[in-house]
Amino acid sequence: MDIEKINSMDFGEFVDVFGNIIEKCPLIAAAVWSQRPFSDLEDLENHFFAFIDALPRSGQEGILRCHPDLAGRDLQRGTLTAESQREQSQAGLTSLDADDRLRLQRLNAQYRQRFGFPFVLAARLSDRAAVPRELARRLHCQPESELRTALGEVKKIGHLRLADLLGADPAGVESPRA
Repeated sequence: MDIEKINSMDFGEFVDVFGNIIEKCPLIAAAVWSQRPFSDLEDLENHFFAFIDALPRSGQEGILRCHPDLAGRDLQRGTLTAESQREQSQAGLTSLDADDRLRLQRLNAQYRQRFGFPFVLAARLSDRAAVPRELARRLHCQPESELRTALGEVKKIGHLRLADLLGADPAGVESPRA
């Protein structure tokens, strides 16, 4: 899909296509649509990320709360978005044994209790062994620092999802700024 096609999309089509770039936040795509025309993929991506950056802390935390726990309840119930299902599968999180799943469940609960939002990680850039290590490490971060880290992960996920939709090489587009 090229930038001309994106710029010519009507509102409904744009939101249908880009509504889950930021997990379960189609309102962000709706706001970004009004910023057309975009010069290229990087410009489109920058509009998504500028929207996130401009939100007050409560809005940023709300975006984080739209994300599922990794290997959590939504995965077990089969209620993940298609994108999250694919990402968690690529990281090996859909085939954890019971002990590993329980360990992640405990770490996820501790993280939510400490920070008030779920642990967010660009799972596609990780693997099943690294996820619990990173979760345990980030449990010790200061809340303000962790908010910035988690939002940076949201941007990495968005970057990869945009690249997928547009058939672009994710390495060929500038990586998002945290």
